[in-house]
Amino acid sequence: MKEKYLELLAQKYDSEEKVVTEIINLEAILDLPKGTEHFVSDLHGEYQAFQHVLRNGSGKVKEKIRDIFKQELSEEQINEFAALVYYPEEKLQLIRDGFNNNEELNEWYETMIDRMIQLISYASSKYTRTKLRKALPKQFVYIIEELLYKNNEFTNKKHYYSTIVQKVISLGQADKLIIGLSYTTQQLVVDHLHVVGDIYDRGPEPDKIMEALINYHSVDIQWGNHDVLWIGAFSGSKVCLANIIRICARYDNLDIIEDVYGINLRPLLNLAEKYYGDNPAFRPKRPSDNLSEQEVLQITKIHQAIAMIQFKLEMPIIKRRPSFNMSNRRLLEKVDYDKSEITIQGKTYALDNTCFATVNPEQPDQLLEEEKQVMDKLLFSVQHSEKLARHMDFLMKKGTLYLKYNGNLLIHGCIPVDEKGNMEKMEIDNKTYAGRELFDIFESYLRQAFRNPEETDDLATDMVWYLWTGEYSSLFGKREMTTFERYFIKDKETHKEGKNPYYYLREKEEICRTILEEFDLDPDQGRIINGHTPVKEIDGENPVKANGKMIVIDGGFSKAYQSTTGIAGYTLLYNSFGMQLVAHQHFSSKEDVLRNGNDVLSVKRLVDEELERKKVLETNMGEKLLQEINMLNGLMRYRYMK
Repeated sequence: MKEKYLELLAQKYDSEEKVVTEIINLEAILDLPKGTEHFVSDLHGEYQAFQHVLRNGSGKVKEKIRDIFKQELSEEQINEFAALVYYPEEKLQLIRDGFNNNEELNEWYETMIDRMIQLISYASSKYTRTKLRKALPKQFVYIIEELLYKNNEFTNKKHYYSTIVQKVISLGQADKLIIGLSYTTQQLVVDHLHVVGDIYDRGPEPDKIMEALINYHSVDIQWGNHDVLWIGAFSGSKVCLANIIRICARYDNLDIIEDVYGINLRPLLNLAEKYYGDNPAFRPKRPSDNLSEQEVLQITKIHQAIAMIQFKLEMPIIKRRPSFNMSNRRLLEKVDYDKSEITIQGKTYALDNTCFATVNPEQPDQLLEEEKQVMDKLLFSVQHSEKLARHMDFLMKKGTLYLKYNGNLLIHGCIPVDEKGNMEKMEIDNKTYAGRELFDIFESYLRQAFRNPEETDDLATDMVWYLWTGEYSSLFGKREMTTFERYFIKDKETHKEGKNPYYYLREKEEICRTILEEFDLDPDQGRIINGHTPVKEIDGENPVKANGKMIVIDGGFSKAYQSTTGIAGYTLLYNSFGMQLVAHQHFSSKEDVLRNGNDVLSVKRLVDEELERKKVLETNMGEKLLQEINMLNGLMRYRYMK
């Protein structure tokens, strides 16, 4: 087998010189500083804020501009130049409209191109020329490389370089060059992006986030509970699908279902119109200003219809999966429909704002024939949406439940533990799992469900729903999901869901060290990077926990949480010098950045500072390069050193 591999490798490196050159190249790369990693989490459909953070590299772009030009430019000019790098097409349009004649505009072009070249040179200083070349706009590679590498020859070639720039301008290519240089800068500032879960739900544009990620140069995803819900629906889980539609109705985002992904909601609306009326508990949160009262009422009816279908669909799963330990969630069986009361854990509560028109008290989990037909049509539509298929395929290709990357553990939710910090055990198919093994079996079932979307009632598909709502799910991390109670019971005591002990034990360094060891990571060097639970900075909560071993980066991208958190999201940067946590303020609009230079204010907190700059050698990429070097050395011995 090894000889066959070496023969294949020899086809690519078909001479001794090529092998030697590649070994030297890879050995040299190992000694370069590691690239910058950018961590974001809990985006929840807030595309506008996310794309701004992506374009400005959580402040890194402006930081580099300031490094180069702080003696030359005012703060206003720095902001203006930064806005050009973030949004080149829109900013160029505004700039052009502000000039009275071409001569002034051409002078501005010359100045901006020169600044862009300086910025590219600085931002690419830790990369090889080959990597830089790949990041450059293809149509301008020759021109940019000539301008980048002028240095010592500038005196002899001054007119040569000047002519290049002037010809670019006179031939009407200046805008295209500046746009290309801007996007190259964005790519160079951040080497790799980590999305630590929850792209979907609550916010209005998760599809645009997915498109941005598909087109991003280097990215991985750690699935969040909301992402898994969408994967589950596409994989054939009707209860996951019902949850998605319910959440979209709750946050006035049904257009994501219907307009973006082309899923026809008319059959569901017809059902809702037949059985449901107005209901204050099901009116959408934060409805759009342009919604009519009739549209709000339609959403309210749809919300009720799909919620009741969801509650019914949950019960057969709970019955056939006793290992899920969720029998207490068969709530429709606990309702006294004559008295409009429910008994939970021996205590009786009045029910308000009920909508039980389609419930058979004798068999409460029974779907009406109309409800069955609606769900069949919806599932068919979901599984035949080309755009959704592309987005879900990408989520599966780039996603995992956890990731070990450059010595750190990236997870969205939690590692289920008991009050003493021991890994919680769960029995699945007559075998017990805990810790890392539990993560692995969860992921294997998720991938199995995705591969077999025609199977709608098998263990794999049920397990995807468990990941959304189960007690030992690493993505949920609570004792139970009290959706039913929140709709129908006023007593907020019943709304409590009981977080897994992980969420207070993660404050302790020894617990975090134990978790890192469970995942075969060095507890002295590694950290856990976590999303899922908003950090309430407004109440003084610190996102850096356990003596720096735990970093929580859900600070409230979702507008629904910003009043609770007091900020608009955390992001994390990790470069060769160490880690920096960035707290963002509310993002007003792209137009505000373009016209007024008002960037999202951010406060950077030093998480740590490396005593020595980390090199590529010490990273995941370094491990891969070492493997390549070993194989090339093997090829040298096999072919050229006999």
